[in-house]
Amino acid sequence: MARILRLNMAEKSYVWEEVKAPYAGLGGRAMTSRLIRQEVSPTCHPLSAANKLVLAPGLLTGATVASSGRISVGGKSPLTGGIKESNSGGLLSQKLARLGVQAVVVEGRPDDGEFSVVRLTKDGVEFFPATEYAGLGNYETMARLWERFGKGVGVMSIGQAGEKRLTTASIHFADPWGRPGRAAGRGGLGALMGSKKLKALVVDDKGAPPVPLARSEEFKLAAHKWAKILLAHPISGQALPTYGTAVLINIVNEAGALPTQNFRRGRFEFAEDLSGERMAELIKQRGGKTKEGCHPGCVIQCSQTYHDAAGNYLTSGFEYESIWAMGANTLIRNLDEVALMDRLCDDFGLDTIEWGVTLGVLMEGGVIPWGDGPAAIAMLKKVPTDDVWGRIVGNGSAFTGQALGVDRIPAVKRQGLPAYDPRAEKGIGLTYATSPMGGDHTAGYTVATNILGCGGQANPLVKGGNLKLSHDLQVATAAIDSTGLCLFTAFAVLDNPEALPCIVDMINARYGLALTADDVVSLGQAVLRDEVSFNRDAGFTTAQDRLPDFFQEKLPPHNTTWDFSPEEIDQMWKGL
Repeated sequence: MARILRLNMAEKSYVWEEVKAPYAGLGGRAMTSRLIRQEVSPTCHPLSAANKLVLAPGLLTGATVASSGRISVGGKSPLTGGIKESNSGGLLSQKLARLGVQAVVVEGRPDDGEFSVVRLTKDGVEFFPATEYAGLGNYETMARLWERFGKGVGVMSIGQAGEKRLTTASIHFADPWGRPGRAAGRGGLGALMGSKKLKALVVDDKGAPPVPLARSEEFKLAAHKWAKILLAHPISGQALPTYGTAVLINIVNEAGALPTQNFRRGRFEFAEDLSGERMAELIKQRGGKTKEGCHPGCVIQCSQTYHDAAGNYLTSGFEYESIWAMGANTLIRNLDEVALMDRLCDDFGLDTIEWGVTLGVLMEGGVIPWGDGPAAIAMLKKVPTDDVWGRIVGNGSAFTGQALGVDRIPAVKRQGLPAYDPRAEKGIGLTYATSPMGGDHTAGYTVATNILGCGGQANPLVKGGNLKLSHDLQVATAAIDSTGLCLFTAFAVLDNPEALPCIVDMINARYGLALTADDVVSLGQAVLRDEVSFNRDAGFTTAQDRLPDFFQEKLPPHNTTWDFSPEEIDQMWKGL
């Protein structure tokens, strides 16, 4: 029977709860957002004892379902001040599910200020002092925890940024090789974990039984069909395994939507130097790995192992958003310099997107020259130190812009915008503006349709059809995030009419239910109602559902502008 585990960090105690209404039948993002909505005051300070950190495996996580090992992490965001769900791969989610854990709720705040490590096994929960791990980066923390508790245990940890409660701090999860290349990166949830004085959570499912299946034969048939659907799609079955998410660099650059030099242009003349094709070429030359899964059972395998010029391991999970943020956005064209910053962000526990956007603001303010990789690396290395610059940049693009008196800050709800310019990809601009999460591409990935042609065609350069597209994909994404499935499975869902019914079949067979596709849509709508209403009660109005004014400038090469009116944008959540 699935249960909720509550960790009281003030008392260093725990309690198990039976799952009852209003949490029954929920997983992933549906669980994190519902619990935050029900139990956290929207007006509380995000770093106070009143906030809660929630972890939830998805509805299908732990069972043998291709690409279903994602975990949702939720809380009131220290960065945006609104509700937050951040999603990650790694080992932890599947292990929690096998131990019958539907959610972990981290509550309270210790008075002594001492960090703890919490270990969960089939035999119970233990609290340990984290004295020997305090001040360490995620790489060394995870290595030591594997040495202490055994290779292959699930680990969730924070680096120095989280310990310092910097508002762009991320939470990292050990991948199958014990590296911190998987992150709940956005929204500063690492700072929330740091405020709870939780350095790491270790989960060992050794000896735990498989997750129960209400109708096992029916489940196996649906799961087999699901894997075939994913492998047959040209994006999830071919492009992503071959070049990783960085395959998008050349594609989005060609579309004129690759933000360059702090969103001044839509094309970067040296995009090829940062492309997935170039990355794959270097990986092969240096003896790395061009494809690997971020969790067991991943069939898409868009992650990789990237080596430096000497053939030594440098980073993993080297993704499009990170490469863009620290590359084209800043005019840095050396992929090795970008990879080193990716490694340092994973180690310190810092959101790579927010760091890259912050770099652009630093360059905008004249602190670092445009394109200066070594200066950018030197600045990043200040984050784990007591240098005041580390405090400034670790609190993100909006904070840094305010400190420098810069007015060109590409952020919504204080969260830096990702790797698609909303003037050349108008659907994603609506997602940036209206998502309860702040500027977030994953909340409603209209790029799939507008640029990649999945699920039909919609012109990214004009307004027509994009409001409905963003709305529908935000609803669908909220539902997918609740299943534990990787968001990249959505490419197949958009193109294959058998995909969504297959997901419903797996959920029904897993739990003995009789859901329909309409029920999945209703789940996504319910998630968004929780999130939008939380933000409203936290003080957000439609005035926060706006892009910065500079997006009214023309964007080369298409010379398009952001031309949605406030009245049009405000239609997004009417009637939700």
